[in-house]
Amino acid sequence: MNKIALYPGSFDPFTNGHLDILERAVQMFDKIIITVAVNNKKTSFFTGEERVALIHETIKDYSWSDKVVIEQFTGLLINFARQKKANILLRGVRQISDFEYEFRMALTNRRLAPEIDTVFLMPDEQLTFISATIVKEVAEWGGDLSSFVPDNVARALRDKFKD
Repeated sequence: MNKIALYPGSFDPFTNGHLDILERAVQMFDKIIITVAVNNKKTSFFTGEERVALIHETIKDYSWSDKVVIEQFTGLLINFARQKKANILLRGVRQISDFEYEFRMALTNRRLAPEIDTVFLMPDEQLTFISATIVKEVAEWGGDLSSFVPDNVARALRDKFKD
């Protein structure tokens, strides 16, 4: 059986922490579907299409990029996982507060779809403080983004703040 993992998130923006988790996950699973969540009730910094394009650009030159598919989704994650025949939900956990939320979500997802497991991965310890909010604030004030996001994402952030 193929191990197909869904890696869901807003990825607004895609950070070095996300990339770190993805780099380790491709060694564990046969296929990873990065699912860019689009929530019409929330205002995103980048559109869903922009986020998908930024992730594509970020990973295109990695030897493992053929194992990764990037798609947008709206709705209940478990339904999307079943549609894609995924048997794993991959979640990044940076700190205890992330774990508490993710643990509740994992139990809910297990109740809804007992055939789908959740796997938690932690980013490298040097990346655990990175959040989309921090990244956008650093970008807004013209700070050095090189340790927070891939180069193409840093350029996109700077361009957005110029507008």
